Amino acid sequence: MMDLNLEAIRLAEAVIADYIHQTPVLSNMALNSLTGSQLYFKCENFQKTGSFKARGASYSVLSLSDVVADKGVVTHSVGNHGGALALAGKQRNIPVTIVVPSDAPKIKVDAIRQYNAEIITCESTMQAREATAERIVEKTGATYIPPFNSHSVMTGQGTLGLELLRQVENLDVVIIPVGGGGLISGVGTAIKSLVPTIEIIGVEPVAADFGSQSLITGQYCADNKTRLITVADGLAAAIGTLTFPIIQQCVDDFITVNDELIVEAMQLIWTRMKIIVEPAASAALAAVLQNPDRFRNKKVALIMTGGNVDLNNLPW
Repeated sequence: MMDLNLEAIRLAEAVIADYIHQTPVLSNMALNSLTGSQLYFKCENFQKTGSFKARGASYSVLSLSDVVADKGVVTHSVGNHGGALALAGKQRNIPVTIVVPSDAPKIKVDAIRQYNAEIITCESTMQAREATAERIVEKTGATYIPPFNSHSVMTGQGTLGLELLRQVENLDVVIIPVGGGGLISGVGTAIKSLVPTIEIIGVEPVAADFGSQSLITGQYCADNKTRLITVADGLAAAIGTLTFPIIQQCVDDFITVNDELIVEAMQLIWTRMKIIVEPAASAALAAVLQNPDRFRNKKVALIMTGGNVDLNNLPW
């Protein structure tokens, strides 16, 4: 099993360099004035396939031997990881099968289909998604690449942290939306290895606050049997068994936000910054809006995790 550390993340950055974008960091005077903070928006909504997931998916696929890769890859996904894996598999010319819950956003399912992956639908619980993917692995011999609970995926996501530190100096805080915890595990490991004084904060919707509960109690907490309902579909997951111990090591705190504040933050980003972000990404700004005094006069990076939005089903 691959170790998650700074050396591995640096290697991953070199491996995927030709397969991903270096995404920009944007700022906005109006939002700085509103919050009293210096905000830096790391725009992974401009990443290939529209989310940070391209990093972990690309590295995972490129790390496979030819013999293993030829049997194909499989995963389950609400959409962003599925789209990223579908593209990575297409680029390597290998079969890709994506298990998607029946209520996955249409725009994300359409993106998976665009990259010629096979799509299989299932019930909208993590337990059903994982069981369906497992059956496909047993039938085909394909390699299972989880959306977050994988060291290769976390390592690929960690490249975002290296990139961010080169783009913005003297950060005080990095706020990262958390679903399964793969992104915050990778980015937190990279940043804490290089600048341990930077505070790493996860943000979760109230309906899926398993990272927060787990960090507070010191015990892994997850519910994979219940359908999690939140406007931030990309965060409707519990942290993983592999991500939790890494979160314990590199995450300083969690903030939970309600759906109403996520939508408010999303509207602010759309109208003030003129960029499209999805609700999951907007949760990072929501955390600042909810706690203005905590972040006042600080340099705060907000990870805009993705921008795949169904324009026919906006949350307002």
